[in-house]
Amino acid sequence: MNTCINKIRELSFELLDKGEVEKVIGFANGTIPMATSPIAITSTKDIETLVFNSTCGLNLANYIRQHKGKIAVIAKGCDTRNIVTHIVENQVQRDQLYIIGVPCNGMIDKTKIASLFEDDIIEFSEDGNALTVKSALKEETLNKTDYLRQNCRLCLHKNPVIYDALAADLVEEQTLESPYPDVKKIEAMTPDTKWQHFQDLTKNCIRCYACRNACPLCYCPTCFVDESGPQWVGKGQNTTDVNTFHFLRAFHCAGRCTDCGACVEACPMDINVRDFTRKLNKDVFDLFGWEAGLDITKRPPLDAYSPDDPDDFIK
Repeated sequence: MNTCINKIRELSFELLDKGEVEKVIGFANGTIPMATSPIAITSTKDIETLVFNSTCGLNLANYIRQHKGKIAVIAKGCDTRNIVTHIVENQVQRDQLYIIGVPCNGMIDKTKIASLFEDDIIEFSEDGNALTVKSALKEETLNKTDYLRQNCRLCLHKNPVIYDALAADLVEEQTLESPYPDVKKIEAMTPDTKWQHFQDLTKNCIRCYACRNACPLCYCPTCFVDESGPQWVGKGQNTTDVNTFHFLRAFHCAGRCTDCGACVEACPMDINVRDFTRKLNKDVFDLFGWEAGLDITKRPPLDAYSPDDPDDFIK
């Protein structure tokens, strides 16, 4: 990991020093262990603040829009897939970006690790696949593979799909016999059980919109939940309004979601928001053979028309 960080800093220094970009968007250490936060640096003096490790779960594609000059961005596989979507949807031009690709072996599930401790974690470090986590009461050495986020366990695109330079060697992509085991489990439920499953998912939602704000696909000038004329969704905690927010946001992401997990990472209530989008990802793949963000020349299937589109649903 140190080699990767050094390469990120080396590339970023060169880009800023030569004036090839106005800023570099990457990660810096947070104020508590096991936390990193997005950062934009504009000076070579701040290069040492850039880091990259298994806690960099947020999707930096969320920060590449609305820049007039050229910027550099540190991007994992899922980040680059969202960058592709941004380019396809005219949110940013390709020549405005210098993409430093980072092959990714997965991000850790911080909540799962924190549950091993009765008190606060005061130190976190990693060395390859070994994680060392300390609290005042105990120290644990963990196998990173056992504590990966669920979306990382199922990831089929660990390597950047688009980049100008790589910060590390490409990693081996995994192949899965069943890429959607979570969806199949829900599909096997009875209608009543399915409804209860989603009711249980949303019952603790506080409508903070952290999932929306962290999602690199949510860039509508005015979100439907903020519309006042007409008002589509109420502002309180009415169950129908909570469900409407989650269901409509999921459908807005249909054919566009890269399953980056940023929504789950940001949720303060530990809601598995991915359960709203994974079924749609599977359906779009089954119907159109489409995975979001892999081809810079093609628009998402729900954003384009083809005479060969499936139409069996038309009665």
